[in-house]
Order: sequence, then structure tokens, then C-alpha cells
Amino acid sequence: MNPVDIIGEYYKPGSETYAMLLGHGKSVARKALDAAAKVPHLKPDITFIQEAAMLHDIAIFMTDAPELCCTGKYPYICHGYLGRELLENKGLFKHAMVCERHVGVGITAQEIRHHNLPLPARDMVPISIEEQIICFADKFFSKNGHSMETEKPVKEILGGLAHYGPDKVKTFESWIRLFS
Repeated sequence: MNPVDIIGEYYKPGSETYAMLLGHGKSVARKALDAAAKVPHLKPDITFIQEAAMLHDIAIFMTDAPELCCTGKYPYICHGYLGRELLENKGLFKHAMVCERHVGVGITAQEIRHHNLPLPARDMVPISIEEQIICFADKFFSKNGHSMETEKPVKEILGGLAHYGPDKVKTFESWIRLFS
């Protein structure tokens, strides 16, 4: 399975969004593979991490995110579960779960209901070690601006997560200890 071929099914090769998605995916994959190397005792699936890191944002084109040249009808927060649907339709069920579970550091069904988020009311929290690694790595990279390949400082990531509650900060801090 070649993730670049799958991306090419939904994004016009050579377009700004295609280049952005590929660049972001490569940055996340690189960081994820580095994190995976720190936990060989957990036996992360390296091939799967490489593929899923490239595909985790596959559905952004379906969202209304003009800063990313995306003109879909859904709010950006929906790109995770929409990606799950796209990849499940291709038979990529494990990859699909990475899409759904990578948003933030995970979103619970309780949070979805409490905040009235436009998401299916189910837990969307990374479970497998590969899901956690990709979610962790994704937080280090933006998809917009000139700094797509530059890692965000941990302090900036923690500050952003703090807006969503101390439990989100604790989750990321636990990943820092595990993957750094």
C-alpha cells in the first residue's frame, strides 16, 4: 500500500493542498518513527506508523478550512472521523482508526456531548501504541505557514492543550516521558 497514491486519489498532485498534506505527513512520519525508536520494547509496527502518519489528515479536503485551501462543508474538527470513513471504505481499518483518534490528544464521547461538538458521540481516543505515537508526533507540526517542517516547542503544545483541560496536558506529558 502506497499512501502517496491514496492521497493522489483525493488531492490533485502539484496543488498547494497536495504539497501541504504530503509535507505535513512526512514531518509527522519522521517524528513518529523517532518516537517509535524510543520504545522498541513495545514493538510498534514501523511500516504501519509510516503509512498511517502519511494518511492521518486525508479528509481535510472535506472541511471548511480556507487557510489550508480546503472548501468542504464540514467543520475542521470533523476531519478525523471523515478520514476514518474514507479509509474504511478502502479496507484500511487500522489506518482509519488513526484518522479518527488523532485529533487533539483524543476526544471522549462525554466531551463530545458536553461541548456539543459536531462529531459522532463515541470515544475517539488513541489506544494502540501506534495511534498514540502518531497523535504525539502530529502535535509538533502545523499544516499552514512557512514553518510546516519546524517542530513546535513542547511549551507551545502544552499551552495549546491547556485550553482543553489539565487531563489533555497530562496525556501529552505522559507521551513526552515515554517517547522522548
